[in-house]
Amino acid sequence: MAAPHGGRLVDRTSCPDTSGMTEVRVGAEVSDDAENIADGIFSPLEGFLGREDLESVVDKGRLAGGLAWTVPIVLDVGAEEAARIIDARDVLLRGPSGSAVLHAEESYKFDRKRTALGVYGTDDPAHPGVARTLSMNDVLVSGRVDLASRPDGAGTRARRMPPSRTREEFGRAGWRTVCAFQTRNPPHVAHEMLQKASITTRDGVFVNPIIGRKKPGDFADDVILRCYEAMISGYYPENRCMLGTLHTEMRYAGPREAIHHAIMRQNYGCTHIIIGRDHAGVGKFYPPTAAQEIFADYPELDIEPVFFPAFFYCRECLTYAAAGTCPHGNDSREQISGTALREMFQAGRAPSKYIMRPEVAQIILDHPSPFVA
Repeated sequence: MAAPHGGRLVDRTSCPDTSGMTEVRVGAEVSDDAENIADGIFSPLEGFLGREDLESVVDKGRLAGGLAWTVPIVLDVGAEEAARIIDARDVLLRGPSGSAVLHAEESYKFDRKRTALGVYGTDDPAHPGVARTLSMNDVLVSGRVDLASRPDGAGTRARRMPPSRTREEFGRAGWRTVCAFQTRNPPHVAHEMLQKASITTRDGVFVNPIIGRKKPGDFADDVILRCYEAMISGYYPENRCMLGTLHTEMRYAGPREAIHHAIMRQNYGCTHIIIGRDHAGVGKFYPPTAAQEIFADYPELDIEPVFFPAFFYCRECLTYAAAGTCPHGNDSREQISGTALREMFQAGRAPSKYIMRPEVAQIILDHPSPFVA
């Protein structure tokens, strides 16, 4: 298994007494971030970033000490709220269901436009990550966090596992090499092919869907999870695939988010991660291979990226192929496009069985609202 990023798995799940603490209401995304910090998913972070670390992350894709870290994990509040937090020092961050204690260290203003440009490579508000950044409060509060309470384990959270648990489960299964598969979509057959290809030379595959805020038009969380449960139960060998959810928001930061995704899966214990074309991208904001090329800038990571080209189904070859392995033209190829799949489902039609397993497609067709509104 891979070593935790930074050499130590953070564990801040032992909480001090919270009685009498000042309470600050936060959204689900901040609450998820706090839980991910406490569980070590964001190791080596122990809290929300301070000014020096944030500026280094934005400018260099690294923490101030030089360790790889590519996306800001920050707590934004209004100026009056920031003053109240700093005055109290220890406050209870109360989310919609979970809570955490923040040991406040500093409050500071940040440049939202500069941050967006550094992280996303653009300040165009048509980019959902940029729009999110530009809408943030302009005061950030840093400090370590301790988990106070978790949301209940129902629904999509039933499959949430902290790194301490995934490492235990990988060990119990006898997996020394584990390939992570990051996803925010229901599985089509090409995904299945990639995942199965990954276990021909590795002990297991960890399918790890992102559960959290996504842009309108993306597939809903429960749809993604139910589709994967159906596919894995019907088409995967026992003890070679594990399904666990990762509760964090999609940032659509393309290459920077690809590194972030790799670091989180390294903390889970994965030794490899599949990185496809335009991983974590959106629209036409990033070149197709940018998310693969960025790994050359982070050779120190203890997780190895596995790169695959774009695949299609060839009706002449009767199999999935890539441009370099199939001699037939476009008339013989069934392309796999997320946009085309969404349009098909919105029209009440299922893709061919060569593109998506019929029982998976049926879950989407039967769902009353399969897309994020």
